[in-house]
Amino acid sequence: MYHFHELKLSSKQPVYIQIALYVKRQILLGAVESGERLPSRRDVAVQLNVNPNTVQKAYKLMEDEGYVRTMGNQGSVIYTDEQLISRIEEELTSELVQDFIASVKEIRLNYRNVIELISKHWDE
Repeated sequence: MYHFHELKLSSKQPVYIQIALYVKRQILLGAVESGERLPSRRDVAVQLNVNPNTVQKAYKLMEDEGYVRTMGNQGSVIYTDEQLISRIEEELTSELVQDFIASVKEIRLNYRNVIELISKHWDE
């Protein structure tokens, strides 16, 4: 069964979104597989020291996005396929790039300098 002990919560975004993003990252990294059971909402709330309603909101979001399925009293499981993994990869990559670009623009670096810096540091 999967656990959330390694998730470090921050104040940058709502906790339920951080929980969902953590699971997405774990799927993308191959640390969790399709069919793997998630702990109960109550167990996750205890692990993270958050309100169970927050965890319920995270599970609902993950179900709505299609990578968690809940079957009655049997609990929740991870569900993935190639299409879903591709969608998660695209989403997370796009977010990273958008955040990076926003940061670069904020400090007024020009495009050419950014490309040169990326090229320089790519193989480090």
